[in-house]
Amino acid sequence: MNRVPLTVRGAEKLREELRRLKQEERPRVINAIAEARAHGDLKENAEYHAAREEQGFVEARIADIEGKLSNAQVIDVREVDGGGRVIFGATVDLLDLSSDSEVTYQIVGEDEADIKQGLISVNSPIARALIGKEEADEVVVDAPGGQREYEIVAVRYE
Repeated sequence: MNRVPLTVRGAEKLREELRRLKQEERPRVINAIAEARAHGDLKENAEYHAAREEQGFVEARIADIEGKLSNAQVIDVREVDGGGRVIFGATVDLLDLSSDSEVTYQIVGEDEADIKQGLISVNSPIARALIGKEEADEVVVDAPGGQREYEIVAVRYE
């Protein structure tokens, strides 16, 4: 299976979620199942069925996170010499040439992406257009809403 890039912060968030699921959620659901079982007839016990369904969700998420972490290639951008170029994990300040507004994005793994926090997936159109470019370069992004032109104001590795 292919290695999936992940930032150090993204890997830490996944590990923390995995810890919480295993140490807090799983025991809570097991207790809920045991309590519902104590109520008797399982065929008509809605609490039991709801707890079993929740257990399925928790176990599926645990398996999903474990799979992602096992296939992850954790990249610490502070230890990589990008040479001023946009690389995975870099934080990029852009000037939107059509609206004259500035935006800042960090290029992260697909599971970490959150546009509201300025985290864009390495597979997004804008990230693909930026990778390999340098400060002062202009890029044209083929976005779903049409073409957008940006100038790279700064590239940081933090």
